[in-house]
Amino acid sequence: MQIKEFGVEDWLNQWEKQAKWDIAGSSVASLSLEELATLAGDSYEQISQDLCRSLLNYGWIEGSPDFKEAVSQLYETVCPEQILQTNGATGANFLVLYSLLEPGDHVISMYPTYQQLVDIPHSLGAHVQLWPIREEKGWLPDLADLRQMVTEKTKMICINNANNPTGAFMDRAYLEELVSIAEEVGAYILADEVYQTFEDQAFPAIVDLYEKGISTNSLSKTYSLPGIRVGWIAANRELSDYFRKYRDYTMISAGVIDDALATYALQQREHILERNRQLVRRNLAILEKWVAEQDQVDLVLPRQVSTSFIRLRIDRPTEEFCLALLEEEGVLLVPGERFDMPGYARLGYCCKTEVLVEGLERLARFLGSNK
Repeated sequence: MQIKEFGVEDWLNQWEKQAKWDIAGSSVASLSLEELATLAGDSYEQISQDLCRSLLNYGWIEGSPDFKEAVSQLYETVCPEQILQTNGATGANFLVLYSLLEPGDHVISMYPTYQQLVDIPHSLGAHVQLWPIREEKGWLPDLADLRQMVTEKTKMICINNANNPTGAFMDRAYLEELVSIAEEVGAYILADEVYQTFEDQAFPAIVDLYEKGISTNSLSKTYSLPGIRVGWIAANRELSDYFRKYRDYTMISAGVIDDALATYALQQREHILERNRQLVRRNLAILEKWVAEQDQVDLVLPRQVSTSFIRLRIDRPTEEFCLALLEEEGVLLVPGERFDMPGYARLGYCCKTEVLVEGLERLARFLGSNK
């Protein structure tokens, strides 16, 4: 099996630890276990003692009953038996694609997006057609384009909602039209839903809108716990049973400690979400003000989603610019070349506020010296 280098991950693997001011990531600022306990009003010492007493066997293979119950509460139509625990959303996406796709299948994927959703299908021998996002449409892809692309041979449509790297998301009306297009040809819809909007309105998961909709998610982005490495798949009962067979080949269990922490976090999710809602809104206001003061930066504002995609008016390749920025100012962005979008960069504004403020100040200074 041949597969392309994972552009964003390769970039972060090389440079993330060298950054002093990391504004490249797409998670909301990570929590420590102590911070998580404090948010929930619990004793850090008691939680630590409970974890220390845990027997380190395989645990619950598909995720504990408490974990499945907590995840099922995130959906309108999903029961615990329809949840499968995975190694992050990365593991969830891989399991779905590995289970359902065969050589010659027609797959449509929005693009750019999380690279898994394009290159894993391609590596499995599928014919992958790119459905481009459009800046003039707020970084959403055009549904009219999709109607022209689908055929009776279309096996799956892949979306990332909200989108990485832009922070754009598809609302209910958009998703309902998308479902109607998929239904016409009987295509699955795989939706990577790790990014949640913090606007005061809820948008449905694809599994709640469509019988052949498959939702993947994790605790890494919206819930600020990427170090736990726990995600899940939510699908209809038939698909969940089908995935179980393939899951046995890719994963045993997430681990007793990770399951316990993931379950605790989900049970305390309202505390996490309120903390993150405040941080996202505060930092987005800072970013919006900063962009308004720059003559070399444009931005379609993300809809309170933890990633943004700036356009840079510079006279050098974006990747070269980002490397020089890191070397001279200690600031890390992800260059647009890693999304096949030169001239842009991913700016993760949901880091700690003090990191964002200093990172933006240094980025502005570097831009000024590169006019």
